[in-house]
Amino acid sequence: MKKLACILLVAIAFVSCNKEVKKDYVTLSGKITNPTSDSLVVAQNAIIKSIKVNPDGTFSDTLKVASGNYVLFDGQEQANVYLENGYDLRLTMDTNKFDETIKFEGIGEDVNNYLAEKVLLQERLLDYDELMASSKTEFENKLNSSIEEFKSLLTAVPNVDATFVKNENISFGMLKEQLKLEYSKNSKPSLFNGKAAPKFNDYENYAGGSTSLDDLKGKYVYIDLWATWCGPCKAEIPALKRVEKAYHGKNIAFVSISLDSPNAYDKWKAMVKEKELTGVQLYAKGDQKFARDFKVSTIPRFILIDPNGIVVNDNAPRPSSKQLTKIFDRLEI
Repeated sequence: MKKLACILLVAIAFVSCNKEVKKDYVTLSGKITNPTSDSLVVAQNAIIKSIKVNPDGTFSDTLKVASGNYVLFDGQEQANVYLENGYDLRLTMDTNKFDETIKFEGIGEDVNNYLAEKVLLQERLLDYDELMASSKTEFENKLNSSIEEFKSLLTAVPNVDATFVKNENISFGMLKEQLKLEYSKNSKPSLFNGKAAPKFNDYENYAGGSTSLDDLKGKYVYIDLWATWCGPCKAEIPALKRVEKAYHGKNIAFVSISLDSPNAYDKWKAMVKEKELTGVQLYAKGDQKFARDFKVSTIPRFILIDPNGIVVNDNAPRPSSKQLTKIFDRLEI
């Protein structure tokens, strides 16, 4: 018995001596395929750290943080992450398929892979336009089942901090209430459909000069109100480019109006070039009047106007929605 006790004491001592002391910083390393920037930026309300990305896409650095949610930026691409001191994360991703390829390994991988999977789940479950076009019963059923899937995904995450779980559940509730509010707004009769569209005048055109809505008369106009800081806006870019290509040469102009503030002017120009944005790219120069006239409260917002300047739909389907091309085909565009 005494011998067993001695062995146990030795084992405890060995474990105690070899127990790693938790680091008081985060280690971030990894490799980015097709990087769009020479740095990986970690931000919360402001930039916390800018990590150098080598020409081959590799990076490695450390930073001290307060436990919480942060955003990683590679150029204009971004991902939500959860960081706390002691994490040692290795990140891999391909910016050509950003959301689909981002993956974490190491200490802190579980919660961060959950956040990446949540983005994909949200894209799969919550098609905004389909939700807004559904009946009230269909809307409520789809929304409730989607929230339950989010909760199930969260429950499956091992070794997750209780505060993180609490905050995620709060965010699910906020998402649900926001979508219910949007549905309620969309259920009300439009104040604009069938009436002359409010005008915008002399917005800077990326291609040169300036453009007003009246310059586009004679064509259908599909307007995208967006900003460089808006994640959902940027998520629509690939679909918008596909739709533009499909209707190239037809009687419709695709107009993207940046609502970025004046101090983000250079970011707007850089993103138009970097993302190779097509169509008519306009900058509102901080002028929010056109958006206010349409009572826009959230972006992205899409507006369809006919060749005579009459509003067809002041809350048109997004480019990623199958409903959009159905409307175009019905109008024989």
